[in-house]
Amino acid sequence: MSTPLILRSVSRSSPLRLLAVGAAAALLLAGCAAAPVEDTDAAASDFCARMVTNSGGLEDRSFNQSSWEGLDAASAEYGIDAEVLVSSSETDLGPNVEQAAASGCGFVLTVGYELATATEEQAALNPDVDFAIVDEVVTGDNIKPIVFDTAQAAYLAGYLAAGVTKTGVVATFGGGNQPPVTLFMDGFVDGVAKYNEVHGTAVVALGWDKQAQDGSFTGDFEDLNKGKVLAQGLIDQGADVILPVAGQVGEGAAAAALDAGNVSIIWVDNDGYDTLPADYRPLLLTSVLKNTADAVGEIVKSSMDDEFDSAAFVGTLENGGVDIAPFHDLAALVSSDLAAEVDALREDIVSGTITVTSQSTPE
Repeated sequence: MSTPLILRSVSRSSPLRLLAVGAAAALLLAGCAAAPVEDTDAAASDFCARMVTNSGGLEDRSFNQSSWEGLDAASAEYGIDAEVLVSSSETDLGPNVEQAAASGCGFVLTVGYELATATEEQAALNPDVDFAIVDEVVTGDNIKPIVFDTAQAAYLAGYLAAGVTKTGVVATFGGGNQPPVTLFMDGFVDGVAKYNEVHGTAVVALGWDKQAQDGSFTGDFEDLNKGKVLAQGLIDQGADVILPVAGQVGEGAAAAALDAGNVSIIWVDNDGYDTLPADYRPLLLTSVLKNTADAVGEIVKSSMDDEFDSAAFVGTLENGGVDIAPFHDLAALVSSDLAAEVDALREDIVSGTITVTSQSTPE
């Protein structure tokens, strides 16, 4: 096991808390009989939080990064101590969760399916600690899953891809055949199918067979070269819009698209226009967003306020937990009519007029 990298978020209000404590001590020494006043800032100082990444590391341009942004923002807003234990390999996962649970903090956040078993075990051993896990459903009285119905937003992205393709071929691939991955892929191919139904077209979606629940996968989420090779194969088959659902591996697909010169990429989890290297910005059609940061912030606050519960948080189009990003540099590819159709689809999904289905839909 390697020594975990620990990054800390330090509260900006620490000096104020020290002054408050010193003033309270002076009053007591002076024999002041005034009724004590609750010091909410000092109460916040007693609360701390820990996060454990999966083996993809912190700056994965995906859910580890977004989760830490949420916890870091909560640290600044609420004046709490927060640290992240970065897992650099699979052997770090269990020990890092154990270390986080033993830290004495009231809240532990874990990220991804790789940490499901360790989260369940440590939650059982530490019933007074609130645990939350991103992108995986783990049950327990003190475990809150943070999951997202990304099929809803990917449906919009699939419709958009079908509307801008010049070759009539779009594609998707994943890092592994797992529900949080295939959920995107189900929504994407259904969005393409909806465009074909509305417009009488025959756009082909490569890389995923929803009925068979099988398709193209790299087998991991870290090897960029695997993503580039797989994406190049899809480009060779005519795909000019590609949705990689593979964490860091998706950057390999962006590299293949850059080499091709006429291929667009749809990113996932966060806005790739902000998180990917600037060279890839001209390729970004949109991104399928998960608003992980805000969800984490809300759940940390509930733990601080003793209002934590184990009911899953499910991000949807309706509650703003998922959506698609702006079109940025490729806005000219999206006609006003197509943009209006996508907006109308969003409204139809929120109202229930259209139901986006998947075997992997979180509940």
